[in-house]
Amino acid sequence: MKQLLILSGKGGTGKTTMATAFIKLSSATAYADCDVDAPNLHLLMHQSAKAIESDYFGMPKAEINSQICVQCDLCRENCRFDAINFDDGYHVDPFVCEGCGVCEELCPVGAVSLKPEKAGDLMLYKEDVVFSRAQLKMGSGTSGMLVTEVKKSMKSAAEDAEFAIIDGSPGIGCPVIASLSGVDMVLIVAEPSISGIRDMERIIETARKFQARIAVCTNKFDTNIEIAESIEAFCKKNNLPFVGRVPFDLEAVEAINKGNSIIDSDSTSGFATRVVYKRTMELLSK
Repeated sequence: MKQLLILSGKGGTGKTTMATAFIKLSSATAYADCDVDAPNLHLLMHQSAKAIESDYFGMPKAEINSQICVQCDLCRENCRFDAINFDDGYHVDPFVCEGCGVCEELCPVGAVSLKPEKAGDLMLYKEDVVFSRAQLKMGSGTSGMLVTEVKKSMKSAAEDAEFAIIDGSPGIGCPVIASLSGVDMVLIVAEPSISGIRDMERIIETARKFQARIAVCTNKFDTNIEIAESIEAFCKKNNLPFVGRVPFDLEAVEAINKGNSIIDSDSTSGFATRVVYKRTMELLSK
């Protein structure tokens, strides 16, 4: 299965908008949303199949049995994360606990134990197409592990699919690194702003470490022509394929607000996206 990952160095560049268009243009039978902190691909894909839901368990969390606890205070004194508080008994704050197990090891009476903690929900839609996504529980710090599970779920459910599109998450953190693992090509959607060009450079640097092929496009390029041209110059200087410009388009905004893709109408942004898609797929097929 060839995997095309669509990334951006920051949120709001149009990464999911591009991913939706690519899924429709390619008639992809397998795709995933790896932005587990704020998934939104499902809002535009209108799945007819009911999701198969499963619980995702990340790191275990400490629990203290007040019936056994002798209040020796060793757990609280030695918790480097300050996750244990005393208020009419000892209590663990699950949002702060990292599940390191020091408290369990030090407790002289066995009052502390590590228990599985639900960290999110996995959802798999499987009918004519396979769509995998997840929602991380608020406060959970295992986003990278959950992204890995999303990709595994997609691949196992779509064994016969030759091609998959993955909508990644913004930035360069754990979920992006987990998304990059094993992909064949990365399309980076860049924004023509000062922060946008710097964030693009950071995500390119990260993607290169995974030895995946990289292509770049700009979205809303006409909001700052000077920086848009700087992005293209950067790509040329660094031998990176630049696959096209997509203009800012009020018709695209209207289409997305209605839950549609930018290629569902004859808009200027839709036409430009088709060009980006054609050039990207030509690179992927080589």
